[in-house]
Amino acid sequence: MYQRVALIGLGLIASSIFWAGKRGGVAAEFTGYARSKATRDTARRIGLCDRICDSAAAAVEDADLVILCVPVGAMGDVAAEIAPRLKPGAVVSDVGSVKKAVIEAVAPHLPDGVHFIPAHPLAGTEHSGPESGFAELFDNRWSLLVPVEDSDPEEVARLGRFWRALGANVEEMDAEHHDLVLAVTSHTPHLIAYTMVGVADDLRRVTDGEVIKYSAAGFRDFTRIAASDPTMWRDVFLTNKEATLEILGRFTEELFALQRAIRTGDGQHLHDYFTRTRAIRRGILDAGQDIDAPDFGRGLGRRD
Repeated sequence: MYQRVALIGLGLIASSIFWAGKRGGVAAEFTGYARSKATRDTARRIGLCDRICDSAAAAVEDADLVILCVPVGAMGDVAAEIAPRLKPGAVVSDVGSVKKAVIEAVAPHLPDGVHFIPAHPLAGTEHSGPESGFAELFDNRWSLLVPVEDSDPEEVARLGRFWRALGANVEEMDAEHHDLVLAVTSHTPHLIAYTMVGVADDLRRVTDGEVIKYSAAGFRDFTRIAASDPTMWRDVFLTNKEATLEILGRFTEELFALQRAIRTGDGQHLHDYFTRTRAIRRGILDAGQDIDAPDFGRGLGRRD
């Protein structure tokens, strides 16, 4: 599919791209680069990528596909660094959770003749670093392609085939709609999880030992989400500000309505609301995006 694929940033997603790519035979060679020497040393030790380079510019030289796997706040600087070494006809993509800000940061740095096709694989775990990746991460998950105005349709189609070969389902979406959808399905839920864990930490009437010892499934899932990479999520909220604030406003309205129902003893409202939201869970199961197993399948060793 591509002769050489360069992965800039060697965390969970890049590592999983490599292992899934080797499984799917999508490239003759993978090169990789991470800013941290310790990360590069770890990547070499575990055999992550066919060749680890000591600069981003060296990693992208002669690459047919370059995937930026760095926090969204760093993508503009990385694009400026690699731009002079990109070969004509190369495709530059990314895996960022925000698309409008990434396009604004990256596109101005790319030379003519280089194809820019932003992407976002909707997959991950609370773990980070090169040793956290695994080949199955993208299986039956969605990878959203977000072509820019002058994206080459043939290259978009080829990148779609690449992600399908990694195990993902593929769909195209425009940047603004992507950022709104992700504010609903990912960004705001993460912010709520961070907030709930923070509330528990601040509630001194509940000791740290009790929070850990008596964690029921709901709070435990919040802590799993809240364990995600803090640098990545800081950048997500700062770069998807408008959509996240819009959804947070809607969330606040819904929360006030539930608060009023509890205060006034409106059990019918609570029952109707919970019935409607329960149906969404069934839709997720029917779509194959989770499994209906006891304890959400944790006993089966799932890592997502």
